Amino acid sequence: MRCSACSRLAVVDQPYRGSHLCGEHLTRSVEERFRRALHRQLPRFSRGTVAVALSGGKDSAVALRLTHRYLASRPGVRLVAISVDEGIEGYRSRTLTAATQLTRALGVEHRVVRVREAYGTTTDAAAARLPTTPPCSYCGVWRRSLLNETARSVPADALVLGFNLDDLAQTVLMNFARGDLGRIARMAPHRAQQEGMVPRVAPLADVPEREVYLYARLTGVPFDHAECPYAGRAARNRFREVVWQLEESMPGTRQALLRAQGEIAALIGVPTDGPARCPVCGAPSAGGPCRGCTFRRMVEPAVGTA
Repeated sequence: MRCSACSRLAVVDQPYRGSHLCGEHLTRSVEERFRRALHRQLPRFSRGTVAVALSGGKDSAVALRLTHRYLASRPGVRLVAISVDEGIEGYRSRTLTAATQLTRALGVEHRVVRVREAYGTTTDAAAARLPTTPPCSYCGVWRRSLLNETARSVPADALVLGFNLDDLAQTVLMNFARGDLGRIARMAPHRAQQEGMVPRVAPLADVPEREVYLYARLTGVPFDHAECPYAGRAARNRFREVVWQLEESMPGTRQALLRAQGEIAALIGVPTDGPARCPVCGAPSAGGPCRGCTFRRMVEPAVGTA
């Protein structure tokens, strides 16, 4: 296949657009979609601090590189990368190595926070203590909490997440299946700031996962492609397969799910007074102890011996 924009061989097909792109035009396309999304989600941002959640995988690495490129000409903006070490042996150390390599190459400040230091345990220890509980449930809660708290301490005006189009479409479908419209309305990008929460933005929202991967390869962005050893137990896997099947038979399904999320968020609105506070740690909570503290209590016998 030939590129729809020139005569060179295409490296990717885009059924949802009815086009094919060569490496050069794919690179330009990803950068332009990112630029437009970040401009839309952070309008007129010329002074302040932006944090980027950096795991060391392809999505967060591309998000950091493009955010750095986008903000490079704005001397009033500070950029900080935040990585969370959940304590997953043989996995997180590899991605952190890639994250450090990228931040050094870009000259970006890099902060690493560890679940062991914050909560006295690790994901590995919790998995051993709670064999019937999917590790992603507590690991994700602890990671999100530490990202928010670290971004607040920076202090950051916004937190960039590396969610791509596939990630967000899967999340929308998961919340539809649960009937949780409130959670759909609260998805990133945040249209209003909540007390105690750093607004999250997702400038890769218009870019499919495959194109993020190709962009990283074509531009030489360092990342680690290792898969978390607990990924096979994630509930998201089923929804990932469904979204893939729907997209294959009906190109544009992912974009349609994201449009639906935006319309629901606009109709419901997001409260700005912020959630309640956890009586244990003070983190945002729906009421009573937050989920992070609830999980910590479940693994308390392992705390201190993790």
